[in-house]
Parts: sequence; structure tokens; C-alpha cells
Amino acid sequence: MAYQSSIQIQRSQTVEIEREIRELVRLEKVRGIRSVANVVQKLARRAGPGIYYLGDEKGRKLVGNVSNFPMEVLTQNGIHTFNYSIEQALPDNIGNNTKGVGYALVSSRKLKGGFRLIVGRDIVERRGYTSIIFRGFLFGVIGIVILSLITGGITAKRVLKRIDSISDTTDKIMSGNMSQRVPITKRNDEFDRLATSLNDMLDRIENLMSGLKEVTDNVAHDLKTPLTRMRSKAEAALRKGVSAKDQRAALQATIDESDQLIRTFNALLMISRVEAGTPSGSFASFDVSEVAKDMAELYEPVAEDAGIELILKTEKEVSIYANRELIGQALVNLIENAIKYAGGGKAKNKKIVLSVGEENKNVRIEVSDNGVGIPKEDRERAVERFVRLEKSRTEAGSGLGLSLVRAVAKLHKGEFYLQDNKPGLRAIIEIPKDKQ
Repeated sequence: MAYQSSIQIQRSQTVEIEREIRELVRLEKVRGIRSVANVVQKLARRAGPGIYYLGDEKGRKLVGNVSNFPMEVLTQNGIHTFNYSIEQALPDNIGNNTKGVGYALVSSRKLKGGFRLIVGRDIVERRGYTSIIFRGFLFGVIGIVILSLITGGITAKRVLKRIDSISDTTDKIMSGNMSQRVPITKRNDEFDRLATSLNDMLDRIENLMSGLKEVTDNVAHDLKTPLTRMRSKAEAALRKGVSAKDQRAALQATIDESDQLIRTFNALLMISRVEAGTPSGSFASFDVSEVAKDMAELYEPVAEDAGIELILKTEKEVSIYANRELIGQALVNLIENAIKYAGGGKAKNKKIVLSVGEENKNVRIEVSDNGVGIPKEDRERAVERFVRLEKSRTEAGSGLGLSLVRAVAKLHKGEFYLQDNKPGLRAIIEIPKDKQ
């Protein structure tokens, strides 16, 4: 920047000098050398940085304010720069008179008759200006470097401090303290956003671990009881004096208990596969109302045996892009759950309504009953694994049915939730109709 400014000033001065040279050459052609000498003499006496000289063919000064020019200036046309001795007082750039050595930028031109015309400017002022600019630029660069070093040091210290806090938190978590969280400041910077994401992840991990512990406890509880019953019945069948009929009954009961355990493990495997996003079968477009119709026909006799009316309400051709097997399994779980609990209600005409329709670009599958229902505060727990809300856990079931339904809805980017049917319960699945 400083160099460009200096070059621009020099160009402006050169243009001004060449203009004066041309005017004096034109004057010499029109009025002769005497007129040129008079003008040069007047210009030489004028205050300012101007340098003027007119000499004869032998190099002797006729008029002007400078006489000691280098030989090439007196013999060669063109632009020249050189140091010179000032012969008279010339005001400097701040208005003071200066005598001594100057630095000149001049243009030399040979006139008719061998006369030498030299016009120029003292550029000490420009060189001083350039020097000031370069010094300012140098000091500015030094200041920027120093400021950058200070700022970089402060930033590095702050960054390392935040990294150390994250590292300390991870060390505590790896040592077994899952309640630790990364500190969050009020700056709302990138580190705070990172800490927020990490804390959300840690909350999710802690919840998963808590759920795993709860599932493990529930599995242990749900398996211990049937296994104990199976062992007791097997021991009873092996006692002396037990009839063949009783032994056969014990074996049948053992088979029934085994089947229930197998169903429990199959349900767990199905939920794990669905939550992992790797269900058997493929996704395709199909009419979910046809699936609902098939399920209604399958479970209508079962509902009648339980004294419950199963009603089907569907719109025609409700197309959905989904896994047909999983949607069917979800319907099976909801219908079986409704049959199980609708019979315990106080309504005289016990009924279950299975409806399928479209709402807000979603496919809505609903199974409602007028049975005992689920209290509002327990509905969230009811869809968790191994949760059974009855006081006794001796009834058939594993507490995995609604968990599987929620997993299926989640796999299809949808939702599953429970609502009050007044009386009874409404189990609702909402899945986007189009491919996700």
C-alpha cells in the first residue's frame, strides 16, 4: 500500500513536470529563447519545490535555481533523479525555509540552438512521506503480530480449558459415574453446543442403561416364575406312585410353559430387530385395509367366545408403504390386548372397534374397546417392555405386546399412543402414507 502510494505520487509529479516542459518548448518555438529564459527565471524565484534551469550549449547556467547537475542530466533527454545542492531558500512541506542537499526528480530537454531546459521537483517531501508510510506499515504489522500472539494465546488457553473440562467429565463417566455431565457456560458458543449434544447423548445412554437394567430385572422375574413351576411339575411327575394321567398332565403343563417362554423370547427378538431397523421382509405399497379385514375375520370368533363384538370400520384402498408383516403383527398385538382387557369393563355390550383411514397424509390405525382402560398416568409406562399394569403378574402375557407396536410405528417414522375411550382405551398408530 505504501509502495503504491509512493509510485502514484511520483507519476503525478512526472506528469506535471512533462506538462511544464511541453509548454516551455512551445513557448520557445513561438517567441524564442528569451521568452523561455524570462519564464524560467520567474518560476525559479517562486516559492516551492520546483527546480528550473536553462543553460547554453556549453553547459553554462543562464537562469535557474540549481546549477550542479550530473553530466547525464545535461547531456541526455528524459527523466532523471539525483541529489543536488540547493542554491537558494526553498520552502519545505511544512512552510520552513530549507538550505542544503535535496533530492530531485527532473526532466531534461535539449532546445534549438543547443540550449538545455531542465524542469523538476524536489521530492524529499515525497520520500519522507513514503518513509512515514513504510514505518507506519511496519509498526502496524508488528502490532498485528503481537496482538495475534496475545489473542491466540488467550484463545488457546480458553479452548484447552474447555477441552480439559470435557476430558475430566469423560474420565469420571468411564470410571462408572454416569450422572456426570459436561459443564455448559452462558456464552452459547460452539463448545456449549457441543456440550449440549454430548449431554443429550449421555442422557440417552443413561436412559438406555436404566432400561436395560429394568428389562434384565423383568426378564429374570418373568422367567423365574414359569421355570420354577416347570421344575415343580417335573419333580411332581417323577415321584413314586404318580399315575400316568398325572404325569401326562404335568408334561402338557411343562410344554405350555415352554411355549409361553418361546413366545416371550420371540417377541424380544422381534422388538430388537425392529428397533435396529432390520426387520424381516421388505417394504412395499399395499392396502392396509385388506390387512385389517383379514385380522378382523381371524379374531372375530375369538372375540365372540369372550362375549365381545368385534367391529371393522375401514376406508377403501388405504395404501401405505410399509412392511406388511410388521403391520399385521402390530394389529394382532392390539386386537389380542383389547380382547384381553375389554372383558373386564362394566359396559353391558362389550365391543372392540378396528378402524383404518387416512388423516393429514398419514394412515391412522385405531383399535378401541370399552373395557377397563388405562389411567392417564400409566399410559406412558404401558408401552415399555415387560410392563403389566395388573396387580398380579400371573396372568398370561409377557408385557411386550405394546412395546412391539411402538417399535413398529417408530420404524415406519410414525407414532403410537394411547387415549381414553370413555370408557375403555383407544390404541392409535399413525404412519406417513408415502415413502420416507
